[in-house]
Amino acid sequence: MGTKLDISSAYHPQTDGQTERVNQIMEDMLRACVITYGKDWEQSLPYAEFSYNNGYQASLGMSPFEALYGRKCRTPLMWSKVGERALVGPALIKEAEERVAEIREKLKAAQSRQKSYVDKKR
Repeated sequence: MGTKLDISSAYHPQTDGQTERVNQIMEDMLRACVITYGKDWEQSLPYAEFSYNNGYQASLGMSPFEALYGRKCRTPLMWSKVGERALVGPALIKEAEERVAEIREKLKAAQSRQKSYVDKKR
């Protein structure tokens, strides 16, 4: 496969930029959950995880789920598109769709803010 292991020192995040970028994205997602849901932010963690794992990654050219499993994720959120909504329960699917959409919007806003901040320094 042509992979190479690079050892980095502990507590020196600059040596592992990709991991630090993922950590930054996750931090933004969690912050959005806390701001939006307050004390109930923990209940939105599965939605945040779903949103990240099924979101398009430019570096991969696909979502992390698709890269790992070789296919798009088929979840109850997508069932409403193929007519299976009645099997799971419309209220559950509606709530999940709303939360995932809200988290994605907050993440886009955070990424836009970060981009403008970085662009100012260039």
